[in-house]
Amino acid sequence: MTGRLLLVEDDPRLGPIMQSVLSAEWEVRLCPSGEEARDAAVAGYFDVMVIDRRLPGMSGEDLVRELRSRRISTPVLMLTALGQVHDKVAGLDAGANDYLVKPFEFEELNARLRALTRDYSGRGSGIEIGSWLFFPADHSIESPYAGRVMLTEAESALLELLASEPERTFTREHLLTAVFAQGESPTTVETYVHYLRRKTDRDLVTTVRGVGYRLGTPA
Repeated sequence: MTGRLLLVEDDPRLGPIMQSVLSAEWEVRLCPSGEEARDAAVAGYFDVMVIDRRLPGMSGEDLVRELRSRRISTPVLMLTALGQVHDKVAGLDAGANDYLVKPFEFEELNARLRALTRDYSGRGSGIEIGSWLFFPADHSIESPYAGRVMLTEAESALLELLASEPERTFTREHLLTAVFAQGESPTTVETYVHYLRRKTDRDLVTTVRGVGYRLGTPA
């Protein structure tokens, strides 16, 4: 299956050329500005991003920094005509995963993109929850329509316990003591179920009235 690539390049000649070449291996969305790219990244899912460091308005570094602040963890390769070490360090410190200096060979660019999108995280095969796929190891869940959603450690722990016995209804008391620190409010479980549903799908966790919660079957 072809992966989705967000290409952020303002050069009116280079951008379309890169889009054309990369389209042999990727489904490419070309954005000429940081603001347009930010909106695209927030609205949709991409497997990898190629971002020019110098953009009109919002710079490539500022774009990456904002995406990371929004907990968008998509791998980023930053392109630049600047080859000084401090320029590379600035881009990596902003949250980029790799750096390539212009001019470059497309063969190298594609090799770096393949490396960035290989899975070295030990995420495993995931746990199917309806049409969603949950990865407890890195606290993420894959949406069938919007890509990866990052969970907090507590949200992931709660979902992992529910998924460990999908046919079982867990009482609120069991979930509270098994997942959360001693002394937490009895309403903590309800709060985190709400967080999970808000981030994912309201049917991810099913409420069993008068008893507690069990794993749902979201579409």
